[in-house]
Amino acid sequence: MVLGARRTDRLAALAEDIEARGGSAFPLGLDVTDPAGVRSFVAAARDRYGRIDVLVNNAVVMPLSRLDALRVDEWNHMIDVNLRGVLHGIAAVLPIMRHQRRGHIVNISSVSGLRVDPTAAVYSATKHAVRALSEGLRQESRELRVTVVSPGLTRSELTGSIGDSGVRDAVREQMGIAIPATAIGEAVRYAIDQPADVDVNELVVRPTAQG
Repeated sequence: MVLGARRTDRLAALAEDIEARGGSAFPLGLDVTDPAGVRSFVAAARDRYGRIDVLVNNAVVMPLSRLDALRVDEWNHMIDVNLRGVLHGIAAVLPIMRHQRRGHIVNISSVSGLRVDPTAAVYSATKHAVRALSEGLRQESRELRVTVVSPGLTRSELTGSIGDSGVRDAVREQMGIAIPATAIGEAVRYAIDQPADVDVNELVVRPTAQG
């Protein structure tokens, strides 16, 4: 597999861990807000392996705040990463997968794409959009598989992107019930491992204790 992220040092460490466990991983720097960079990333993956089997769109930021806080730059950043980043990934792999007549696109949404909470209006809007985009792509596809995975509270660094300290503290108070990121990885693997004629369209993965 080819791994892409902005923090290349951590990416390299992850690739080393995968290799140590008997897997194969090739790390490359990637900024999903740069469409040319995404195309180069996908081209490098195809050059290395000869095809593109699966794309997992997982880049996300979550700077929650009330709308009347008017954090417009944060709104735009969420749109750029959470929605445009997904579109850039799809645009880069879709011609290749169409040519191959097979492929699987997995988009990571959120339970916030199923509901809207105070302080999460823009974040939820981007995640609702990812689900709508994925469903549209699924309906347009007869040879490609499309899956949306919607995590609930999951242990990650997302809360660190919340600039409003009151909102950040409130969210962190809820994280005691959060599930590990490996649970989401297992959901992705489940969808990928199905037979080629089975398309798992959507998976919602929450902590049992989450309301």
